[in-house]
Amino acid sequence: MLLERSAIEELAHHADPWRVLRILSEFVEGFDALNEVGPAVTVFGSARATANDPYYAAGRALGAALARRGFAVITGGGPGIMEAVNRGCQEAGGLSVGCNIELPNEQELNDYVDLGVEFRYFFVRKNMFVKYARGFVIFPGGLGTLDELFESLTLAQTGKIEHFPIVLYGTEYWTGLLSWMRKVVLARGAISPQDLDLMTITDDPEEAAEMATKPLPIGIGEPREDPGEPEVKAR
Repeated sequence: MLLERSAIEELAHHADPWRVLRILSEFVEGFDALNEVGPAVTVFGSARATANDPYYAAGRALGAALARRGFAVITGGGPGIMEAVNRGCQEAGGLSVGCNIELPNEQELNDYVDLGVEFRYFFVRKNMFVKYARGFVIFPGGLGTLDELFESLTLAQTGKIEHFPIVLYGTEYWTGLLSWMRKVVLARGAISPQDLDLMTITDDPEEAAEMATKPLPIGIGEPREDPGEPEVKAR
């Protein structure tokens, strides 16, 4: 058994250089596919929302509102909120983009994606969500949605992306998290008061579209100190 494990580890070690090339090719394919998308907003949310969920209707309305403003939408390309946003955008004549991830349960692109890109690696896919967007709207969701929320906040807090709107949709859903951040995280000095200003919250699709397509005011989302050239530039 030990010999078998050692052989597997050795094979994995020798596969690393080839994995780097595969990762590089995935970046190149993503850049090539999305480079001409134009102004866009990335929207995150639960894959488990059904068509009867009020947030599904809101996502569809948001997609349409963004399309009317001349913005493409970028989602994870899956079901639920992602489908709703892609659907609304496509129905309103906008460009509907889906960045799908290969998963064991075989998540497929929804039927409302005009431009679909497949990814194997989460971190490559997440880079595309930021690089080709001017803002984020984040609907209620699970661990994946929370991961994307806090990564975007970290990028904004550290100045890697500047003047980048992060809009939370659904006051009822997000109020508890924001309260915890104020009463616990801020109270312990783990974040600064201005970090909470990186997020806005709404229950109106039109307002969410308006917030997400306007850069943050100067002074909000600025780097705390000069970090050098940002690694990821939002359009």
